[in-house]
Amino acid sequence: MTTLFGTDGVRGRANEHVTAELALSLARAAASRLVPKGGRVIIGRDTRLSGPMLEGALAAGFSSAGTDVLLAGIIPTPAISFLIKDERADLGAVISASHNEPADNGIKFFDRKGMKLTIEEEDAIEGALEDLPPRAPHVGSISPLQAAATRYAAFLTGTIESDDIDLSGLKIIVDCAYGATGAIAPHVLRHFNARVIEMHTAPDGERINRNCGSTHLEVLREAVLTQHADLGIAFDGDGDRVLLISPRGETIDGDRMMGIAALHMKERGTLDPTIIVATVMSNMGLEHALEQSGIAMLRTPVGDRHVAQAMLVHGAQLGGEQSGHIIFSDHSPTGDGILTAIKLLEISHERGRPLHNLADEIALYPQARADVTVAKPDALITDPYVASAIKQAKERLGTEGRLVVRPSGTQPVVRVLVEASDEVLCNDVCTQITSAIEGAR
Repeated sequence: MTTLFGTDGVRGRANEHVTAELALSLARAAASRLVPKGGRVIIGRDTRLSGPMLEGALAAGFSSAGTDVLLAGIIPTPAISFLIKDERADLGAVISASHNEPADNGIKFFDRKGMKLTIEEEDAIEGALEDLPPRAPHVGSISPLQAAATRYAAFLTGTIESDDIDLSGLKIIVDCAYGATGAIAPHVLRHFNARVIEMHTAPDGERINRNCGSTHLEVLREAVLTQHADLGIAFDGDGDRVLLISPRGETIDGDRMMGIAALHMKERGTLDPTIIVATVMSNMGLEHALEQSGIAMLRTPVGDRHVAQAMLVHGAQLGGEQSGHIIFSDHSPTGDGILTAIKLLEISHERGRPLHNLADEIALYPQARADVTVAKPDALITDPYVASAIKQAKERLGTEGRLVVRPSGTQPVVRVLVEASDEVLCNDVCTQITSAIEGAR
């Protein structure tokens, strides 16, 4: 198993853990393992202040390995997946810490199919860091990728299959978290005549994700309610996830978005095979709602990479995470927040019903969550005291509930999820496990 790479690439405090030196070495290592001689790589980034520093280092590393580099600039992560295929590049690299705070940054790679690397490929890169190959005799070129954002926006609008879609009656508030979607998401929605009110769309690396976006929905929720909007759309900093706010101020999460899409596709006869892929975090209520319509739900470990790989293996068209990473594999092999938002609006248009009414059809179980900060998350969840508490909690929940305790792949925390048909039991068990972890750390 890799130690440098987490569930979504390399991530940490910029200029401390994620340094220019590391970026340069990662580029040389990735080029030696994944890029053919004379190959090309596309690099994109979000708005963080450390982005240009790491972009320069990555570009230098690839160039010194003889790889040509195309710089896409500030652009959503899923755009790189599209551009790799559109340009027939050999590799893509994204400089982003996704939903993390502004001081963090990260690096993740995409293969020539536009998919995130497998664990084995990340292992190969990490192994190459210990014995970097000599620099290439010929330096690769570094140049801007022309019209990257325009091409990506055109791709997004082209995914809409309804000829008569018109959103002119909808007031939509869009929160772009001061991140990479700010210049693209409002434009795409206006293409379909929606009345768009922009929030946090400026490319501000000092405020990215800070009290805004998909991880801080309070401001968007208040705006939707006070401005009587029909929908709120919140992206994270790099645009690979999205959450929605209904006119009533309720959150439409990834589970309900997957449910809306799956039930619609099943009704139209376009869900083939009749499965979706979700993670261990997805709600049992979603699973039950799908079962009633003859749709199976396969579960994977947390991480949209695991979802994408399982979708590939099983030929699934739809998958994702409760957090809002949704994959429509007919259009993209990775989670795409803007794509998800417009596909759901298309479904709403075809059904003639607002999204919050469609979401009401999926009754979710009560859930309780907690994040406990610990120095060594992996070691703590195997502590005998914690393990015993987990066993007892699962016995209390029985068949009408679930418990997931896992180390975060991106932060020094243990994440706890409890789900049960009884909300009181759900909260009680969550408190029990949290106390056990705090007592053992």
